[in-house]
Amino acid sequence: MKKAIHYINQFFGQIGGEDKADFEPEIREGAVGPGLLLNNLLSPEAEVSHTIICGDNFMGSNKEEAITRILNYLADKEFDVFIAGPAFMAGRYGVACGEICKAVKGRFNVPVITSMYVENPGVEMFRKEIYIFPGGNGAVTMRIDVPKMATFAKKILSGETISSAENEGYLPRSIRLEAFKEDAVSGADRAVNMLLKKINGEEFKTEMPMPVIDRVPIATPVKDLSQATIALVNSGGIVPLGNPDRIQSASATKWGKYNITDLDRLQAGEWETIHAGFDPSAANSDPNCIVPLDALKSFENEGKIGRVHEYVYSTVGTGTTQAEASRMGAEIAQQLREANVSAVILTST
Repeated sequence: MKKAIHYINQFFGQIGGEDKADFEPEIREGAVGPGLLLNNLLSPEAEVSHTIICGDNFMGSNKEEAITRILNYLADKEFDVFIAGPAFMAGRYGVACGEICKAVKGRFNVPVITSMYVENPGVEMFRKEIYIFPGGNGAVTMRIDVPKMATFAKKILSGETISSAENEGYLPRSIRLEAFKEDAVSGADRAVNMLLKKINGEEFKTEMPMPVIDRVPIATPVKDLSQATIALVNSGGIVPLGNPDRIQSASATKWGKYNITDLDRLQAGEWETIHAGFDPSAANSDPNCIVPLDALKSFENEGKIGRVHEYVYSTVGTGTTQAEASRMGAEIAQQLREANVSAVILTST
């Protein structure tokens, strides 16, 4: 029977939530958490022989150590495929899945497979190097996402020919494979047919889709900081105590605007973070580590900048879709333009 090894984070490894995100890598025999479903779906061709569990923060903050330890765990194991996740929209988890899949592929030369939401940052970082299946943005889609990976893994393990991303369902890897069209129509005829359809306003499908890249022009530098108005914007979820605007702690669709005119710093107990993607202890003890009002006020008092804008703008980045982030960013930018703000300090977590 073929062997699969499964990678999951501390949450799906049933270790704990954000409070256990620093959990160090360990290996266990058999399947754990979502690996139980994966194991059932791989049967009878394969089984999950071992599970690797690692906290998202540990992988993010100690990447080299985490990868080295995991690769050492696998050095004496026989396995035919490595599967990570699914990671859904969890950014740190998605990046961790991509990092370990890339490392395992490079060290052991076995197929590696993962799944995550298309807007997970791990997609753009690793889609050209590993098989990534598009998944849902939350664990509710687990029973849809895991079967995709399992079906593909069984196809690889059985030695079947792997087809295009469009046919198999994984995200395109920008790898071109020369192949003959089944209908045997020449490329010249196909190109002319597409052109005629385009001219006539008919639907057609290109054989070479080009990536659409949203490029933002670089802003011109501030000529004189001593005359500039500087604003503070953050996606770290810093809000007045109690979260008066009820901004979501993840997958945000709201942003808040708060007056800081008479403040020299953000006081603990009066301000807090409502961000669900990191340990809030440090930010709640000193909100200025996310929104550096104290430092900026010092620059204002020293004459290094003209003044601090009277409002701070806040939202949450974790799980927030690109569409919502773009909308909120445009709305905040419009207010900053109307206030004649010279520059923005944009902070995250």
